[in-house]
Amino acid sequence: MAKVKVGINGYGTSGKRVADAVSKQDDMEVVGVTKTKPTFEAQTAADKGYSIYAPEGSMQAFKDAGIPVKGSIKDLYKASEIIVDCTPGDVGATYKAQYEAAEIKAIFQGGEDHSLTGISFNSTANYSESWGAQFSRVVSCNTTGLLRTLNPIDRVIKITNVNATLIRRGADPGDSKGGPINGLEPTVKLPTHHGPDVKSVMPWLNINTMAVKASTTLMHLHTVAVELQRESNTEEVLGIMRVSPRVKLIKSNSGLKGTGEIMELGKDLGRDRSDMYEIVVWEDGVKVVGKMLYYYQAVHQESDVVPENVDCIRSMCKMEENPSASIAKTNKALGISR
Repeated sequence: MAKVKVGINGYGTSGKRVADAVSKQDDMEVVGVTKTKPTFEAQTAADKGYSIYAPEGSMQAFKDAGIPVKGSIKDLYKASEIIVDCTPGDVGATYKAQYEAAEIKAIFQGGEDHSLTGISFNSTANYSESWGAQFSRVVSCNTTGLLRTLNPIDRVIKITNVNATLIRRGADPGDSKGGPINGLEPTVKLPTHHGPDVKSVMPWLNINTMAVKASTTLMHLHTVAVELQRESNTEEVLGIMRVSPRVKLIKSNSGLKGTGEIMELGKDLGRDRSDMYEIVVWEDGVKVVGKMLYYYQAVHQESDVVPENVDCIRSMCKMEENPSASIAKTNKALGISR
């Protein structure tokens, strides 16, 4: 069976992870990645054997740096069947006209508005909505985190209302420009955009979100309060979470008290870059009282959307109609247990 040819536009925090994940699949291949400057990431991509495509105006800079360039970004379109756009937020929208002109499919990331594509993707919640689409959008890391846990609960018990507070990392580990350095910074424009973003996939869900930016780079942390339509109990909810794809239950008394220990676990599991693709839920922090459910979850902002991008490729390119089959295939390639 011929492999689907995938181009990655933007080889940064997300792009390099998506490229590596795609390269591990037996039904798709990376035909090239783009960089605008001859940075260490461009050299790393070349060392891994990825073909590099760059803006025509940057060709000489790459040549001077000794980094081979196969062609322009538009040449990558010709070599690809689908582009995964991993450019910075609000930049991807500027490429849409080029993708349309090249008559190529493209996946955008959560930094772009839902209106750009009219379809927002989550593997377990709405895989089929992107089936055969020209454009789709994988929702943000925080939205992916909320959907991974809320959607399975809503399917079984049904949800009346959600209030979630997101304690957000100040920057990614490799970013020296973020902040705050020493403090907590509330997002005063309320509700935050995360609730509407969840509704782009689950439009019936009543959800409100708040956010606080913290001086950490490791992960996001969510506190979630859910009003259920009927009375439940803690064990029922834990039972749902235990079988939910890409949700990992941990216990604080095992030594996993915070995000630092979770990232250490990722290293011990032998994950690339110590990535934690799963949404991590503290089992001993899940509590149901009547119709109210409370829990905490940790989201690794650099990697949780990576497997979603792989599944979105399969849906858009009509490679696997069954979402569970695609999820299982992606998980196996990436070493995700469920």
